[in-house]
Amino acid sequence: MAAPQQRLFGTNGVRFVPGVSHDLDFVIGLSEAVGTYFASGEVLVGRDGRLSGQAVSNAVVSGLLSSGRDVAEAGLVPTPALQYAVKALGFRGGVMVTASHNPAKYNGVKVSGSDGVEVPRLDEQKIEKIFYDKSQTKADWKTVGVARQEASVVRAYQKGVLSKVNAKAVAERKFTVVMDLGNGAQSVAAPYIVESLGCKLITLNSVVDGTFPGRGPEPTPDTLKDLSAAVRSVGADLGVAYDGDGDRSIFCDESGAVLWGDQSGCLVADFVLEKNPGNTLVTSVASTQAIEAIAKKHNARVLRTKVGAVEIARTIIERNAIFGFEENGGCIYQPHISVRDGAMTTALMLECLANRGMSFSKALAFVVPKYHQAKAKVEVNPKKTEAALKAAEKQAKGEFEIEKVDGVKIWMDKHSWVLIRASGTEPIVRVFSESETQDGADQLVRKFAKIVKTASA
Repeated sequence: MAAPQQRLFGTNGVRFVPGVSHDLDFVIGLSEAVGTYFASGEVLVGRDGRLSGQAVSNAVVSGLLSSGRDVAEAGLVPTPALQYAVKALGFRGGVMVTASHNPAKYNGVKVSGSDGVEVPRLDEQKIEKIFYDKSQTKADWKTVGVARQEASVVRAYQKGVLSKVNAKAVAERKFTVVMDLGNGAQSVAAPYIVESLGCKLITLNSVVDGTFPGRGPEPTPDTLKDLSAAVRSVGADLGVAYDGDGDRSIFCDESGAVLWGDQSGCLVADFVLEKNPGNTLVTSVASTQAIEAIAKKHNARVLRTKVGAVEIARTIIERNAIFGFEENGGCIYQPHISVRDGAMTTALMLECLANRGMSFSKALAFVVPKYHQAKAKVEVNPKKTEAALKAAEKQAKGEFEIEKVDGVKIWMDKHSWVLIRASGTEPIVRVFSESETQDGADQLVRKFAKIVKTASA
């Protein structure tokens, strides 16, 4: 029996270390498979600011052209800008060269359909089958694709975001915003959007740099100390930070307190549901239980999925939900486009705070039930990942409620849980917890991180 073929697509696209785990020939072959999957039409290609971005992007374009697809090159753009343009400008599909929040050495390929949303899991498998079967279309000299430049992507995206919020209401509040762009791709879009909403803007790490020298590509409470300090120093109303490709946003309030993504997601969700009661929200099993209380207040319902933007986005589309979010700061606003979008989330948050007429911290305390969270990640040998998850599950069997939607989620009591799941993008196991006290959440993470580490040693 033939050995099972390794999955190429992880939680969010195909990720690799160029020249180490995969070379450019791999990228060309994968892109030929993507072009074969699309079968016809023009494909939009963009990249974030990583050092390998231009080389990988060129390889993607080459593979698509080789399969007979025409290509429009957007250049350096945030991922949600490319995805929005695919839908708004009528492309057959899109390919974004990005590794999102991964360390600088990584890069990757994210494939979107004509609706701008990442292709479904089954379609990822179709692309993988084409790749492994070597059944890519190979165009001859008469049918090879044609490449051109597409300069309107960022402009169309900015216009689209601004059209979905009450700009006048935001401008009247005259917010001061500190924005940590993380040397990432939102540097070319988000500042213009916030200034267009009448806000006074102060930026950090605003020069695109693929080494991410400011604070790295992943915004977390530990990496956003400068943002927090700047907000306090200038007396800003809020701060916001983005990941490397700009589809996630992490906020801090006027006191500099950095919020987990599902706390800010709950605040925006409450605002969206006030205008759209009785609707549906989508989030993953890793997000806070506070969202159920918010949904109940607005006669809405919550659907929970596996972790991953693809899972949430596709469920939003299938169930006609209006909003979705992840605990990592990814929010999806369906009236705009069903993908994570850091700048759209920022605009919604500004409108939400303008509507509340109170400070960020007071709005959060007024709306979102208080739970405490903790997180950890444990490097593991990929061959021992399953053993680590089984060891965690064994600790709870017969005593606590266990959910296995994604990884192992253990409910220790009515308001305390821990989730242990393998990352789909890195060789690590992530441990999340939530409790009514910070000490309780911290203890759960320490306990289960130690179990994972021991089992995977």
